[in-house]
Amino acid sequence: MSDEQREHGRDASAATGDSRTAQYPVPSYAGAAGPAHAQGAADGQQAPPADPSGPPGFGPPPGPSHGFFPPPPHHLQGPPTAMLPPQPRKQRGMGTIVAAAVIAGLVGGGAGFGGAYALLGDQPGTTLTSSPQGSGAVDAAPGSVTAAAQTVLPSTVDIRATLAQGEAEGSGVVLSANGDILTNNHVVAGSRDLSVTLSDGSEHPATVVGTSPSYDIAVIRLQGASGLTPSTLGDSSSLVVGQPVVAIGSPRGLTGTVTTGIVSALDRTVTVQGEDGSAVVYNGLQTDAPINQGNSGGPLVNLDGQVVGINSAIETAGGQNAGSIGLGFAIPIDQARRVAQEIMDSGSATKPVLGVQGSISAGSDDGAQIAAVQPGSPAEAAGLRNGDVVTQVGDAPVADFADLMARVGAHSPGEQVALTVTNGGAERTVNVTLGSQPDQAATTSPSGGGSGGGGGGSPFGGQNPFGNPFGGGN
Repeated sequence: MSDEQREHGRDASAATGDSRTAQYPVPSYAGAAGPAHAQGAADGQQAPPADPSGPPGFGPPPGPSHGFFPPPPHHLQGPPTAMLPPQPRKQRGMGTIVAAAVIAGLVGGGAGFGGAYALLGDQPGTTLTSSPQGSGAVDAAPGSVTAAAQTVLPSTVDIRATLAQGEAEGSGVVLSANGDILTNNHVVAGSRDLSVTLSDGSEHPATVVGTSPSYDIAVIRLQGASGLTPSTLGDSSSLVVGQPVVAIGSPRGLTGTVTTGIVSALDRTVTVQGEDGSAVVYNGLQTDAPINQGNSGGPLVNLDGQVVGINSAIETAGGQNAGSIGLGFAIPIDQARRVAQEIMDSGSATKPVLGVQGSISAGSDDGAQIAAVQPGSPAEAAGLRNGDVVTQVGDAPVADFADLMARVGAHSPGEQVALTVTNGGAERTVNVTLGSQPDQAATTSPSGGGSGGGGGGSPFGGQNPFGNPFGGGN
């Protein structure tokens, strides 16, 4: 959507230097003896005694316990000789000692390796070899993540949209061999030109066939394309919580990225901000498969390689450039399939209509209170009244008016649904046959008591309830 953050290019990161070597400056003599000791050790030589005229503190340590100067055998010992008292050591800070030790060790290691390399000069070198991985390292059997990815990658595309200002990038799912592509409406909204890159790297221009703002769905068509590999659409109604799923798309422009996770929850009410600042509400799947900027419009698939959702939104920890925190949302494929089929057949889509008004900002978690029933609507025909509170649509619970909008939107126009309604403590069931209207604008509900089937203002005062719900508008 135009109000979402759009990507204007791939990320670039700048390396920063390590300042540790500058924290403790080393005197010019600090490691002078290091290479000599290392070379001698590598060559099997005994280190010579240090020059007593050298700097204080760097001569031989006193006493035999250090092992530097073992006493001669008894038959070679001469008369006792006087020894000069040890010179006082210069006190230095621990930082200098540590830095000197690190630097001396590095220099000594280099010298020692050089000596060893010279000794091995005429011997045959080591040949590095590779071993093939075991048969269990890559499980490409049906029902594995590898097999699911291999099945869906050829049917996943990268979409670049040229906007009035900058570019947006998202993903898409191939629907037909002649180039019909399913994606999110917010990926292509406001685009002037579309370019689609297939899995084989070829690029094709594309045009928008139709959009469904209420479901954040769009279908585009490639020009001059044929022989594409259509994806296999699954059944989102059969999904269960905890089921493994795979997300595929182009996060941050990294095409063909595969991530994996599970279905975290079903029937999540997803509320995002639309093109005009209004709230777009739909029934979604929640997954912890990492979804980031650029994943929008790409497939969420089961381990049979069947598309069960269209990745659409993420919740972030804050900041417009924040990435996945494990809270991703996808449009169930059962909804997307119906909408996409209508767009492919007629260029437009429809949405169900109940015909009630309420506020999504005044929820009490006790149900959706109806502020008004539209005359001549399916709600009026079914006997709904002002003040009724809807607590359930079919088997799905309703906590507030946003839930009611999402649950109704999960059904098709003309479908009959059972509503559980309370009023004054009395509970009843109301059967409603949903109406139909063209999906030309998102189903919204303003904070002051808007429509459950038409336009309205933003209940969030221009603020996005999910921070960065569409992963940067991509």
